[in-house]
Amino acid sequence: MSLESDRAELAAILRAKSVKTGKFTLASGKESDLYVDCRVTTLDARGAVLVGRVLHDLLRREEAARGHSIGSLGGLTMGADPISLAVAMTSSLAGDASPVQAFTVRKEPKGHGRGRRIEGNFTPHQPVVVVDDVITTGDSTLKAIQAIQEEGGSVAFALVLVDRQEGGRANIESKACPVVAAFTREDLVGSANA
Repeated sequence: MSLESDRAELAAILRAKSVKTGKFTLASGKESDLYVDCRVTTLDARGAVLVGRVLHDLLRREEAARGHSIGSLGGLTMGADPISLAVAMTSSLAGDASPVQAFTVRKEPKGHGRGRRIEGNFTPHQPVVVVDDVITTGDSTLKAIQAIQEEGGSVAFALVLVDRQEGGRANIESKACPVVAAFTREDLVGSANA
C-alpha cells in the first residue's frame, strides 16, 4: 500500500471511530462542537498499524529536514502510549538502521521504587520527539516537554495525530518546539464553525 492510501484509510477510521460532533466539555473546561477521542483509533488493530506507518513516515521526513537523529519518542500517558509504540514497531519492521524506541511520561513521578516520571527507552541528552494524540490548548504536550527537559532530554519536535486548530500548535511552538501534525480539524471535519 502507498502512504497516500494509508493516510486516507487512517483518516476514514478517525472519522468513523474517533471524531464526534455535538456539544462537549473538554478537559480544559472549554465548550466545543467537536470531540476527538483518538484512543479508539490508536488502540484499534488496523488503526494502530496505520498510525505507525503514517507517523513513522512523518517522523523520518521531519528528522531528515531538521538534521536530527532521533533515538526515541514518547509523551504523556495515556494518549501518547499507543502512538509511540506503533511508530517504534513500524520503525523496527521497516528495517530502519537505528529503529526509534518508545518511552512514556507519567503524569506524576512514581511514589515507590526509583520514583521515575519517564519509563521505557529514554536516554538523557539525546534528541527525542514528544508525541500526543490530540492537541487543543497544547497543555498536555507542554507538560510532557517539561518533564522530558527536567530529565535531561532535548525535544526536537512534537509529533501529533490530530491538531484541533484551537491554539495548541501556537502555544507549543511559542516554547521553541515545532509541531508536526498528521491531521488537522479541517482535514477531518472541515473548517471550524465561526
